[in-house]
Amino acid sequence: MAFIHPKSSCGVLVELQSAEPYATYTHAFDHVAVIGTYVALSCRRQGIGRRLSEVTFAAVREKGFGKILTYVRADNGASLAFHLQLGFRIIGTAERQAQCDGAYVDEVLIEKLL
Repeated sequence: MAFIHPKSSCGVLVELQSAEPYATYTHAFDHVAVIGTYVALSCRRQGIGRRLSEVTFAAVREKGFGKILTYVRADNGASLAFHLQLGFRIIGTAERQAQCDGAYVDEVLIEKLL
């Protein structure tokens, strides 16, 4: 499932938040959803992400999930702070997880119990 905030700027995507099952190869993780979040730079710090997250959290609860898992790039302190304010907690670091412009970047693994 994906949720897109209806506000747009010049017809471009403002924010997208997706939620899907963590794993489909076993039922051991049926209670875990993984989310991905995108917010346009020009639209950050306006409360859009918080409102969209509230909708996403309600939807994943309704689908029977009890936990949300996501990754935040270690060099994105603003996103990490945002997620921590939403009640996520840090549970680890995946080293050299992403590759951007030829360089590896760690990702911080975070979770939120619903």
